[in-house]
Amino acid sequence: MKLKVKHQESYSRVELILRTLFGFLYIMLPHGFLLLFVTIWSFILKIVAFWAILFTGKYPKSLFDFQVGLLRWSLRVSARYYNVSDGYPAFGISGADEYTSLEVEYPEKVSRGLMLLRFLFGGLFVYLPHFFILFFRGIFILILVFLAWWIVLFTGNYPESFHNWVVGQLRWGTRVNLYMSYMTDTYPAFTGDELPEEV
Repeated sequence: MKLKVKHQESYSRVELILRTLFGFLYIMLPHGFLLLFVTIWSFILKIVAFWAILFTGKYPKSLFDFQVGLLRWSLRVSARYYNVSDGYPAFGISGADEYTSLEVEYPEKVSRGLMLLRFLFGGLFVYLPHFFILFFRGIFILILVFLAWWIVLFTGNYPESFHNWVVGQLRWGTRVNLYMSYMTDTYPAFTGDELPEEV
């Protein structure tokens, strides 16, 4: 999995203010409305994929591509929510973005045993430890986003270390999502940093 959000040399103060004042209306509302229905469809497809994997050991490619497209769409919106990207996020699972990218390698095989283990006990050995850390990390991220907002407003620059922390939060959450959606058999790392194989 490779998740990247480009650190821009400069950020638009006008867009920052627009997103803060009206972002809910022109970004979150239309995207959130559509994402709600697409996510429901995604959940149905996950159930289909579960049974397909159980009987064949493979994740249907078309369903896999759909889920990756949805993750890319969510990433585009999240990048604007956290102000780590300028521009308006493209709609749709096939939309593209000059600032964000997500690549997920298609697994030729998915372990049925691991899938059942995740289905039955994933809440305990995946969600519990990861979300415990991500919750407190998320509080820290919100503080950084708040500080970055003022820095961008006065300087037009988003501190790269702050940017890395925010993107790391998105990367970490995406890894957990991929693992619990049976799209990879690799247990998610306890870090938001890029792993050697993700660079």
